[in-house]
Amino acid sequence: MNAILISVIGILAVAVLVYMLLKKNDIKMALLSLGLILMYVAIILGNKIDVSATTGLTWLNPFQAIVDQFSNTLIGPGFVILILGGYSAYMNYIGANQVTVHALTKPIAKIKSVYILVPIVFLLGNLLSLVVPSASNLAIILLATLYPVLRATGMSRLTAAAIIGTSATIVPTPLGSDNVAVAAQLHMSVTDYVFQKHALVSIPTLIAIALVHYFWQKYQDKKHPEELTYEQELLQSDDKEAQKATEDLHYTGFKGFVYGLLPLLPIVLLLVVFFTNIFAGTKFEISVQVVSLISFVIAVIVELSYKHQVRQVLKETNAFFDGMGAVMGIVALLVSAQVFVQGLTSIGIINLVQDTMQHMSSSGIVLPIVMVLFTAVIVLLSGSGTALIFAMIPLIIPLSKAAGISPVALSVPMQLAGNLLRAVSPVAAVVLIVAGTTKLSPVQIVKRTSVPMVFGVIMMLVMSLMIF
Repeated sequence: MNAILISVIGILAVAVLVYMLLKKNDIKMALLSLGLILMYVAIILGNKIDVSATTGLTWLNPFQAIVDQFSNTLIGPGFVILILGGYSAYMNYIGANQVTVHALTKPIAKIKSVYILVPIVFLLGNLLSLVVPSASNLAIILLATLYPVLRATGMSRLTAAAIIGTSATIVPTPLGSDNVAVAAQLHMSVTDYVFQKHALVSIPTLIAIALVHYFWQKYQDKKHPEELTYEQELLQSDDKEAQKATEDLHYTGFKGFVYGLLPLLPIVLLLVVFFTNIFAGTKFEISVQVVSLISFVIAVIVELSYKHQVRQVLKETNAFFDGMGAVMGIVALLVSAQVFVQGLTSIGIINLVQDTMQHMSSSGIVLPIVMVLFTAVIVLLSGSGTALIFAMIPLIIPLSKAAGISPVALSVPMQLAGNLLRAVSPVAAVVLIVAGTTKLSPVQIVKRTSVPMVFGVIMMLVMSLMIF
């Protein structure tokens, strides 16, 4: 009877969370509130709440648990996310991000073959997501800078829209907040997780998706030819922001090279350390925080060397700290997810799930498939690929232990599924942004993105099951 009651409470909590996510409610407060309620339910059931130091009053211990989660997160993955947020904001403020985007997209104009451009632009867009990790922000930049180039070559609106809509997917980067959070949960360095685990699946999947994009877009263009020329599209457009967004995007010469390199500098430094350890046998342990701070100092020195205005440059470094504050919401999301899982743990649902899965002989194969399907349903309905991932991160280790599989066999498929399927949801922000700019319906765009992305999900799931 106790197991039935625990199951009902757990299922009800998850159902409420899914409902609130689909209704676009703030996921942080949903997780935090449900976690708090579950801990009080646990107290009523006579269970103990694990806290670092008891308050002396049982009914206040749930709030102490929240404080504990904030403390643990802020000194761990939360701090990494804050540093990365600050560096990204500073790169955007000094215009370095725009320089990198311009430098990487400029050669595209020289390629005249429309369909050869499809896989090239898709892979380039994913490369640019290293600099601009937000799918929506990257789409806005590419719509302003790259979309006119693609249309001028004769590419159809739907093909161009599909490529831009899928530009930020699963590129392996140690600067991704989801990778940072997962690596911390698995007690691995983010560099090891990304380059030794994530990349084994994501890189082949990206290449395969690029090829599927080529054939699918070509087939669809033949089946549904573009009826609107780029000149006609320009006459219909009254959007002045695109022209404005392309102004003052780059520096030239060596200065352009330096500023274009700055956004990628943390990744370059991490790669240098990673390959030095492999080929030279060294054991350097340089964290993402350290390389980001080193890169920040180098960026400030570069700014000083070109602007020669010490007071102004130092004042502009406030953008770094403002950027740290801007990503505090992601840190809060991590904390809220931990609180929710602690609530589930306190009522006994995690132990119950573990016991159930230990009696399933095929749970090692079933669990990743079930979690990918669950992720697919939520992402397609909500349009969010990251909220669910962050919410599920604390469950990776207990569920994988129960199934007798490596935690990576669960984390990689869930991460990749969430990020790939975002471009298949007609309510996703990136799809709506692309649809609004190209004057197409979200459903039309999703039809073009669905086959490459679903293929990618199937491929990465099969690879994950084989490798991990």
